[in-house]
Amino acid sequence: MPTALITHPDCALHEMGEGHPESPERLRSILQAIRDSGLASRLIAREAPLAERGHLERVHDPEHVDLVFSTAPDRGYAYLDPDTSMNPKSLSAALHAAGAVVAGTDMVMRGEADAAFCAVRPPGHHATRQRPMGFCVFNNVAVGAAHALEAHGLDRVAVLDFDVHHGNGTEDQFHDDPRVMLCSTFQHPYYPYSGADSGNAHIINVPLAAMTDGRGFRAAVEKHWLPALDGYKPQLVFVSAGFDAHKEDPLAYLKLGDEDYRWVTERLVEVADRHADGRVVSTLEGGYNVVALGRCVVEHLDVLVNR
Repeated sequence: MPTALITHPDCALHEMGEGHPESPERLRSILQAIRDSGLASRLIAREAPLAERGHLERVHDPEHVDLVFSTAPDRGYAYLDPDTSMNPKSLSAALHAAGAVVAGTDMVMRGEADAAFCAVRPPGHHATRQRPMGFCVFNNVAVGAAHALEAHGLDRVAVLDFDVHHGNGTEDQFHDDPRVMLCSTFQHPYYPYSGADSGNAHIINVPLAAMTDGRGFRAAVEKHWLPALDGYKPQLVFVSAGFDAHKEDPLAYLKLGDEDYRWVTERLVEVADRHADGRVVSTLEGGYNVVALGRCVVEHLDVLVNR
């Protein structure tokens, strides 16, 4: 079965001002790297649909959704938090970003693809039930996971988050819902300063000290993630694919290399093959050195395509 690449032009039109690290160049670099790698011809290209309000309100309070819609400006910038602003294209970008994960979920559940990668922005894993934050407007991966549960009747899904920042928004939405296992590695202490003292049987938080390299990351995944996932047996694997733990990233202090992202993708595919009929839905989170980001996405996608 093929792998889908889901994106939308408006995701490259969302921008938050000159010099902001979560820039349109991130997405442009990814799409160019995919073309240069030769993988594009082996992917099913799909344009992301708009998420519906009902999709969003499975994981966000109505007041959160109202705030985003009412803040969207006709010109200039409007701020949702000190790090997160909107321009006139941001609302469309955010709705398409969440809609991409819904569409990817539908594709893999219908057997139209084994896997889907959502090349979208803004990212999502910091957006909580009640507020946008940390460059994130809607929690894209949480919207997809809730859709898998409610629309496709699954009982157990996993979200694997290897972004350098704790997926606090995803934990906020599913901390008390054992139908979703969240496995998260992240630098700690570091933004959003959470995760080290939370978690439960289905929230597997693994804080990593600054300067942890690929060996430390792999040991954490093998010790904490893989046994939990094999015990849980997810029926669908979601990925919060943040690449900002890379040693070349300017915003954090972990030391992963390109090969570590290939390795973790191989491990998550093995989990999906054992328990979820191979089904994987991955969506872009962080990664702010655009050259390294493009390379690492290609490593990630190459595993999904060539398994």
